[in-house]
Amino acid sequence: MLCVVYRQVTFSNTYNSSNTVTGFILLGFTYAGETQKLLFMLLLMIYILTLLGNGSIICAVCWDERIHTPMYVLLANFSFLEICYVTTTVPNMLANFFSETKVISFSGCFLQFYLFFSLGSVECLFLAIMAFDRYLAICRPLHYHFIMTRHLRTRLVVSCWVIGFLWFLVPIIIISQLSFCDPKIIDHILCDPSPILVLTCTPAPVMELTLSFLTSIILVVPFLFIIGTYTLVLKAVLKIPSRRGKRKAFSTCGSHIVVVSLFYGPAMVMYVRPRPGHEGQTQKIVTLFYSMVTPFLNPVIYSLRNKEMKDALRKVLKC
Repeated sequence: MLCVVYRQVTFSNTYNSSNTVTGFILLGFTYAGETQKLLFMLLLMIYILTLLGNGSIICAVCWDERIHTPMYVLLANFSFLEICYVTTTVPNMLANFFSETKVISFSGCFLQFYLFFSLGSVECLFLAIMAFDRYLAICRPLHYHFIMTRHLRTRLVVSCWVIGFLWFLVPIIIISQLSFCDPKIIDHILCDPSPILVLTCTPAPVMELTLSFLTSIILVVPFLFIIGTYTLVLKAVLKIPSRRGKRKAFSTCGSHIVVVSLFYGPAMVMYVRPRPGHEGQTQKIVTLFYSMVTPFLNPVIYSLRNKEMKDALRKVLKC
């Protein structure tokens, strides 16, 4: 610990002679010895399995013509999004475990900040679109293929990416123009707005409120849409006379509901109702869960109770 503190003090002192910020110290996890190594191996394994799992779903949907349906095409796009989402933070997080200085450049920090929040916004919108797809399939089965055409599906997917990458663009540019004071230490596993804004030389309450408002909107509005959609789906499923029909309807929606719960639970705890208790290790663990563990579990959840996806994945493994 004395060694770490010494490095932090040395790093911050190098910036006292200049008003230009060229980097931050991203502390990450500060466990010592074997615990640090074990955590590194665990996260590396989860990252590799996340890439393999989501990549397998993309390959299965591309190669198996039997599942070229809107639901699976959206799932393949969602898996690609998850690969991008974890790749924005995890490689840097893993490299940071054995870094002596734990320095991240100014531009690298804000690029990570922008990509992480933008891809998170895209994920919120994607989950809402996937819920809408399930609503059409169960509540409007006769009109499903006439409504969910390839043209509409493409427009929805593109809209998610465009809105997600524009949503936080202006606030992040403004924050990057602020002045930051020593010591420039971010006690987190990634460049998150809360620890970054703490480092500003002058308080920026308007920017904090703006970020909080935008984050709440992009989380709450799609979430309420998903709840409303599944309320209608539940009513329609309860009207299905056969048990087999009900079971099939629930199985197609159950995976999506689990993923929504895993993503929105920790995200809302972190950003919709921020509390003083969300500091230190607790903040890091909660962030790690929705940014890394959830993408890792998605392929398992979507393939566990889905026979068509299991068959498609077996086909990929044989190839």
